[in-house]
Amino acid sequence: MMRALKARPNIQTMAPYVQGQSEIGGIKNPIKLSSNEAPFGPSPKALAVIDQEKPYLHRYPDGDQSELRNALARKYAIEPSRILCGNGSEELILLLIRTFMEPGDELVMSEFGFVMYEVHGQAQGAKIVRAPERNFRTDIDAILRAVTEKTKIVAIANPNNPTGTCLSGSEIERLHRELPPSVLLMIDSAYAEYATDKAYEPGLDIVRNAENAVMLRTFSKIYGLAGLRIGWAYCPQAIADMVQRIRTPFNTNRLALRAAVAALDDDEFVAKSQAHNQAAVARMMTGLQEIGLNPIPTETNFILVQFSIDSPKTAERAAAHLLAAGIIPRPMGAPGLRHCLRISIGQDHENEAALKALAQFMTA
Repeated sequence: MMRALKARPNIQTMAPYVQGQSEIGGIKNPIKLSSNEAPFGPSPKALAVIDQEKPYLHRYPDGDQSELRNALARKYAIEPSRILCGNGSEELILLLIRTFMEPGDELVMSEFGFVMYEVHGQAQGAKIVRAPERNFRTDIDAILRAVTEKTKIVAIANPNNPTGTCLSGSEIERLHRELPPSVLLMIDSAYAEYATDKAYEPGLDIVRNAENAVMLRTFSKIYGLAGLRIGWAYCPQAIADMVQRIRTPFNTNRLALRAAVAALDDDEFVAKSQAHNQAAVARMMTGLQEIGLNPIPTETNFILVQFSIDSPKTAERAAAHLLAAGIIPRPMGAPGLRHCLRISIGQDHENEAALKALAQFMTA
């Protein structure tokens, strides 16, 4: 008897990733606050470049990504040869895990860290070790205690998704300093442009002089290019060289590369987006507290809101109420966060609609 084709055992036991909801049956144009997208769309400069590039879509993109890497190098005063570009920063997470992890290796992450570290680690056959957080914040001591001889990667989202909290530059520096040189510190700074804490540092200073640290960034958030999928990483030269060996030749598309260069130069759009986010976060935090909810202070473009565990005003019922009102939040499925909803910052009228619907829910 011939044997049936089977996937690897570690793939068979994985749960598929569930993305944020984007539609509500029977409701046109819902307010989507589930995926932390830029509320004002892409940079106008990026849109202009996309229009100019349309006649050339029959041509392959620049496989070396030199225009974008050089633009990033100029902006951040770093070496272009140490920059990797990917189909979103998530692809770079995957490539780093594939490059350095073997089955049985351990990947350490915070208790409520970004779920894709776990997804890609499990696919590689790694063991995922979650270090407990303290007050929804990554605990450096807990991370260090979780490191063993089998640890190959420590993955930290800073600011963190889905909690919105962040570590100071000195805390990340201490974590890197106390890690063994055989462990890669992966600093995922997707929300760096939103952070207002003066002690925050995205990881550039650490990676500049390190041999075992990488900083990840994205154009999906403040630059508004989530639909084009473009991200980048700053790495030690040796790590960049290794990852380049498994990167596919044209992993970033032509529109994404050109739009990212243009968006990087649109300081006015970024400043407008930052100012809006700061004001909207302050308004949302106050409004949520006034109706009896417990939002976690955030350094991002979303707020994690805690609901009751032992009363009828649960996160699950709040999500249902919001959906009925045409508003899409992000329920949290992770153990320890099921009493929470993550709500992205939208335009002012969208934020006010969410506050109004939640106020109705809390007083019903």
